[in-house]
Amino acid sequence: MDSVIEVQRQTHEEVERFERGLYTLLSRNPPTHDLRLQTEHKAAQILDRIASRVTTLNSIYEDDDRRRTETDLLSGPSQQNDLSEFYARLVKIQEHHAKYPDSVPGGFDLELAVLLEDYNQDGADDDFEEEDPISLLFSGEEAYGKYVDLYANHTAYNNLKNIGKRPGYLQYLDLLLLAQSGPVHRDLSKETRFSKDFEVYIKNLHAYLLSFAKRTMPLVDIESQQREAEADFETKWESGEIKGWDENAPKALKESGGIWCSACQKNYSKQTVYDAHLTSKKHIKAAAKQAESGEPSTTVNPNGAPAAPAPTTAATQSSAKSRVRNAAYFTHLTTSLLVSLVPTVNETKSNVERRFSLTAREREQELIDQAKPPPPPANPTGDGPAEEEEEEERIYNPLKLPLGWDGKPIPYWLYKLHGLGVEYRCEICSDHVYMGRKNFDRHFQESRHAFGMRALGLPNTKHFHEITRIEDALSLAEKLKQEGRHEIFEQETMEELEDDEGNVYNRKTYEDLKKQGII
Repeated sequence: MDSVIEVQRQTHEEVERFERGLYTLLSRNPPTHDLRLQTEHKAAQILDRIASRVTTLNSIYEDDDRRRTETDLLSGPSQQNDLSEFYARLVKIQEHHAKYPDSVPGGFDLELAVLLEDYNQDGADDDFEEEDPISLLFSGEEAYGKYVDLYANHTAYNNLKNIGKRPGYLQYLDLLLLAQSGPVHRDLSKETRFSKDFEVYIKNLHAYLLSFAKRTMPLVDIESQQREAEADFETKWESGEIKGWDENAPKALKESGGIWCSACQKNYSKQTVYDAHLTSKKHIKAAAKQAESGEPSTTVNPNGAPAAPAPTTAATQSSAKSRVRNAAYFTHLTTSLLVSLVPTVNETKSNVERRFSLTAREREQELIDQAKPPPPPANPTGDGPAEEEEEEERIYNPLKLPLGWDGKPIPYWLYKLHGLGVEYRCEICSDHVYMGRKNFDRHFQESRHAFGMRALGLPNTKHFHEITRIEDALSLAEKLKQEGRHEIFEQETMEELEDDEGNVYNRKTYEDLKKQGII
């Protein structure tokens, strides 16, 4: 179990570093809509991590007994200087590092670096291009959150009964924009708004708008706004301030005249029409479904008396009342969402109008242009080199990764693949450090190592490969002399050859390098 005091200290440090990272993220000025949305989503992720850390800290501070026990264990008895608990924990730490010697510290640094880096930075390798996770949240019609995709809701609205003329998509968007001045779809008749189909439609519309608002406004507390709208609805519903919604459907249909069939969710103006529909397959199927669900069936005449046997009319009216209340409830919440999404709906309407004016070829070309990366910003001042140097200085590289051919940090997976985080020190090369095994193996044939071997009076042959300590090199040379290779050793040491670039090698080294094609 980790020390409570250390967990507190580490959590405080992580909160502070997350706050600095959040400041760095929000201080950027993203030039495009896509980058702005990416920045907001990452800021929301950082805020979630800060909230979880603060919750952890609060629970630790409230647990006084645990902290007091921890302090007593570390302080030891007052009568003697007992550090047994300290050394016991030290042994556990040493055992952990001995068991996992290759564990890489700094996992928090990597987590913070991933949150602060940009998706698909300029010139990313196409073979290893990281897919933008934010783009997966939106459909093609939504265009990375610029527009709403209400085609499915538009189709469901047109399938409602008794709505009059079926509006087109642009006219449907105009109907939603009326939410600025009152409840949405307030122009529909009571018969339509009290139906089961309208309840399903308005629920689906609210679910989509709520999801879209959360995806496009991650830093806005949409849930809190919805709770306020819900509380406002409850208050107004109890006081009767919400106009256009009666207590239940049968009562409203009774006032307007007709016979209500609860199974078919439909009103019939005459008794003869109602009696004729009772033998239809649609009614029989709907009545069987209603019976399976346990809901009693009833009909209501214009005078309010049951037109068919209805032993549980009160239960049916209660069900109708619940349906009407749900429709009014989701209508109120949908209206509050539409008010905040009015600019997006207007942008969607403008985009649909513009696309209607384009030909098929122009639409294809537009899709191709959208897939291309944005062009680099113009340089009106003409200070090209100075701007490039300033841009290079702004490169964010918290992990100190090596720079690639494009002057930017190489990907982290490539850094781990080549083991560039492992240091290899060579004493013969004046304690020079080589990062990665590949660079270390290559340096034995380079001029720096050859010069160090000549300074020791030793040949740079394959016998001395992997030897990095001066003491080991001298011991190996002495051993080779004792094994009867003294004459070859002297010949290789004394005779030197020079390559085309002026580097001097002994004969053996020169022949080995020439066979390998290095010189």
